Amino acid sequence: MISAPQLLTDPFLQLPTETSVRVVWFTEFVGDKHLVIYGEKLDKSAIAKTTKLSRTREDQQSRVANQTKNGQIYQKPVKREIWRHEAEVTGLVANVRIPYQVTSIREDGARVSSEVFTLAPTPKPGTPLKILLTSDHQLKPMTAANLQKVVETVGNVDGVWFAGDLVNVPDRASEWFDDNRGNALFPGLQGRANYQMENNGVKVTYTGGKIIQNAPMFTCIGNHEVMGRFARTASLDDEFNDTIPREVAQKLYGETTLKNNSFNTYTYEEIFTLPQTKAGSKTYYAVTFGDVRLVVLYITNMWRHPQLDSGIKGRYIEPKKDFNYPENWGYGQLIYEPVFAGSQQYNWLKQELNSSEFEQAKYKVVMFHHPPHTLGDNIVPAYTNPVTIIERDNEGNIKAVRYEYPKSADYIIRDVIPLLEAANVQLVFYGHSHLWNRFVSSSGMHFLETSNVGNSYGAAWGERKREVPTGYPENYTAIGDPNGLEPVLPTIAPLLGEDGKPMPYIASNEITVFSIFDTGTGIISSYRFDTRKPNSEVLKFDEFKINS
Repeated sequence: MISAPQLLTDPFLQLPTETSVRVVWFTEFVGDKHLVIYGEKLDKSAIAKTTKLSRTREDQQSRVANQTKNGQIYQKPVKREIWRHEAEVTGLVANVRIPYQVTSIREDGARVSSEVFTLAPTPKPGTPLKILLTSDHQLKPMTAANLQKVVETVGNVDGVWFAGDLVNVPDRASEWFDDNRGNALFPGLQGRANYQMENNGVKVTYTGGKIIQNAPMFTCIGNHEVMGRFARTASLDDEFNDTIPREVAQKLYGETTLKNNSFNTYTYEEIFTLPQTKAGSKTYYAVTFGDVRLVVLYITNMWRHPQLDSGIKGRYIEPKKDFNYPENWGYGQLIYEPVFAGSQQYNWLKQELNSSEFEQAKYKVVMFHHPPHTLGDNIVPAYTNPVTIIERDNEGNIKAVRYEYPKSADYIIRDVIPLLEAANVQLVFYGHSHLWNRFVSSSGMHFLETSNVGNSYGAAWGERKREVPTGYPENYTAIGDPNGLEPVLPTIAPLLGEDGKPMPYIASNEITVFSIFDTGTGIISSYRFDTRKPNSEVLKFDEFKINS
């Protein structure tokens, strides 16, 4: 008996314009026809264009279908065929929401339809909006609870800004769609998660929130949207970690398939329909949404382990076994897309900051992944290209390969932030360190990191220090913000430390945080929820206003 067709995801909204919006969804069958039915009476239709994802696979670390930690189906990376469907709904009227649903028809005529949701074009300036600020979901333990509490607390949001690290390994399909632990990316953002948390023997299941079916999402690239050299290793985890600089790949492999032999964002770019620029395609862009001009940058690097005594590709060293095999080196925390002064992205940013769309916007916001200011660990070392230092003995044999990151060459602090300050950007939003903290510069520019959904590494504050190397010429900051700003204490209800004093951060694997930008008031509110107390209320603990 042939089973009934199913949608792999609910529909979600992308790329709204003044009169249109894109509707996107996925199936595991190519189908005969896919369409969006819309209108007050659901009497209009738009045919979807279907494409096939080119890199989605599963492997021995996948948690999908009947494969569990102890029961392996996949022994190596195996292609998983997934089709993407996108239809453009046109003729829309600003600030008017209309019903829609999607229908996919299989080759045998069997069909499946989604629930009915609502869509709208991009909102007019002056429209008060509630925008969810989020990042670093990565199938982390508190994500489904976090998103469920968003909807329960503030109702429907009008947009989602996602500051990178949507999943862990971007070519592993189940992390996007149907990881059997119940907390893949799309289920969480669509209220279809099924993630169970347990505390003191009490089990609670969280479903996430129905969010992106009704609100467009704008994303940026984090380090977990980037895959390494294609099909060179035995697992997708290893492939993810197998990135090398483009210039090294060119020397090793020549010009052919350079992305396959260095790093790529193919799956991320195939999944999302985003604004595009001539210079950066979907990887960096700008968009006007209501009263906001949102500038999205590609600022992220490869995360490497900070330990100096490990046998793996490190942040500061290469393992001894690879000294004579540079094709196996990790090349430190290599930066994926240049953003230093004079680079293509930097020049595009300068042009955007001088555009009429940017200058006329009431709110000017910049989003990227890597933190310019944080108490988290991931800000160390400086955001700059690693300086390779090869030490040799008297016979010319390599005795050490190490990397240094001159703080004076930090591209974000040295080159990008001065541009943003001069352009009167009010908010810089980012993630990466899995915590909540915020800062304000002397000019009044706000910095917000709100990425606490689990797997927190703590904060470099008080007695806790970052893991930094000693004996290096470069001075790596162990405590506080390496770039000199003091964190702002939450304005309403800060958590108290063991010493009873209020803490300027939340870095917890039990208390989750989300933030909402209300463009009607200019107020950004941050909320926390203690997953150890599932019947407790969501508490607003901080708010601040950005001036227009």
